[in-house]
Amino acid sequence: MIMKKLLCFFILLFSQATFASDAIYTGFFSNKAIDGYDSVSYFTAEKPLKGSSEFVTSYMNADWYFISQENLDLFSENPTKYAPQYGGFCAWAIAAKNDRAPGDPNQFSIVDGKLYLNYDAGVKALWEKDIQGFITKGDKNWPKLLKN
Repeated sequence: MIMKKLLCFFILLFSQATFASDAIYTGFFSNKAIDGYDSVSYFTAEKPLKGSSEFVTSYMNADWYFISQENLDLFSENPTKYAPQYGGFCAWAIAAKNDRAPGDPNQFSIVDGKLYLNYDAGVKALWEKDIQGFITKGDKNWPKLLKN
């Protein structure tokens, strides 16, 4: 029992250190930004589409996958337009908790031409109660979280 608790403690400690060092959320055992979803598809298809290993680029120390060469080219021309805000971490957590949490590529919002991800449907519902307020707070918190 003690070993299980110690193991859990070290996993949590490691995960927080991993989050703190990354500007882009890629998960623990992958270097895929937004779990390999095509960030351009949110804007062109209005939904997340899983990218292909045939169309990959590197940006901010993460691998970005796309459904086509056209989407890869659009991203390469202007990655800040298509990359999710707050590095793909949960936008609500960045704003409300001043902390990082994984973003779920299927729980998204596009606001003023920018992509935001949330942890899950319940958190997205909280986010939707005051999107503009959370964006204001998130924009203030995010630069500080990048330094930690």
